[in-house]
Amino acid sequence: MDSKTLNRIENNLYAVYGKEKGQRISEGIQNLVNEYRQDGQKKDWVDEKDIMLITYGDSIKSTDEKPLVTLRKFLEQYVGDTINSVHILPFYPYTSDDGFSVQDYLTVSSELGDWEMVHRLAADYDLMFDAVINHISSKSDWFLKYLQGDAEFQDYFIESDPTADYSSIVRPRALPLLTEVAHMEGARHVWTTFSDDQVDLNYKSEKLFLAVLEILAQYVGHGARYLRLDAIGFLWKRLDTTSIHLEETHLIIQIMRDVLEEISPGTILITETNVPHEDNISYFGNGLNEAHMVYQFPLPPLTLHAFLSGNAEYLAKWADALEPTSAHTSFFNFLSSHDGVGLRPVEGILDDQEVEKMVDSVKDSGGYVSYKDNGDGTKSPYELNINYLSALKKNE
Repeated sequence: MDSKTLNRIENNLYAVYGKEKGQRISEGIQNLVNEYRQDGQKKDWVDEKDIMLITYGDSIKSTDEKPLVTLRKFLEQYVGDTINSVHILPFYPYTSDDGFSVQDYLTVSSELGDWEMVHRLAADYDLMFDAVINHISSKSDWFLKYLQGDAEFQDYFIESDPTADYSSIVRPRALPLLTEVAHMEGARHVWTTFSDDQVDLNYKSEKLFLAVLEILAQYVGHGARYLRLDAIGFLWKRLDTTSIHLEETHLIIQIMRDVLEEISPGTILITETNVPHEDNISYFGNGLNEAHMVYQFPLPPLTLHAFLSGNAEYLAKWADALEPTSAHTSFFNFLSSHDGVGLRPVEGILDDQEVEKMVDSVKDSGGYVSYKDNGDGTKSPYELNINYLSALKKNE
């Protein structure tokens, strides 16, 4: 590792962890880079020819073979080089949330296939893997060992006082922030941003951070060109703050980028932060040091609004005001994904009345609406849960 990169990593580590702890992590990172460094460079950058299919590993099935084999055959027969990239949504063993409560980060679900099948897909397409590293399944080996009192895992999770004031915390769900669990030494309350089955990881732990970096290193070793950092905005928690978009989170992403650039040059980090535009683009950092790509989250709700209302004024005005990205960053433009249609990204773009019209229309079309807890006893629409085409059916 060159001295400039190492110095940048260490400065970020010291800012997050302090010098003593940061130095220990730096030594671990250098060992990690030496162990996992790959020869060669992935493709330099993306352009308008990069088109990505987003799919679950078992969206296409056959009765006599594993779904990942069927997916590869489907791509070969019907897609070819029309697209060049595939995002296989979480293909690891999981316990809830359609794959986003990962039980084992380093195993391919046996129902889908195995790593060799992933490698064969990677030989023909640029692959995106999900790095679901804000939280892990409550049925994971890591969390079960924590509950059993295994010393190695006692600082992997965030224990917190249920009587403390959490009103400043930004929540993506209208569910309890803390979950009571049965630890061998008695009841504990752990941080669960998304659900009681998705236990948040504690990045204040140097062991945890190094373990996550090793997982990312193994993902690129298995053929990932893109790493999608799921729910990454919530990574660092601190009472009396919003616990979203904290400076420590940005610095940790910058460390991840530097480490992965050393291990596998050309790896692309994409942050999944379903938040207002200004917060979203903050993950570009200075254009050179943080996420390579961010999701263009306002595009799906604004396009949907244009179709439902018959008025493209809001969409056009927003698009007109977009500032170009740097030569080394790009938006990930999409209309539909495995998630619903997020509404936070249009805060400040659509007024409450326009949002409410969309909510009512989606409900009329048979969809559902997820709400977020505002911290003051009120709730706001967070996500429209409906197939994108179904949301438009009133206009057929």
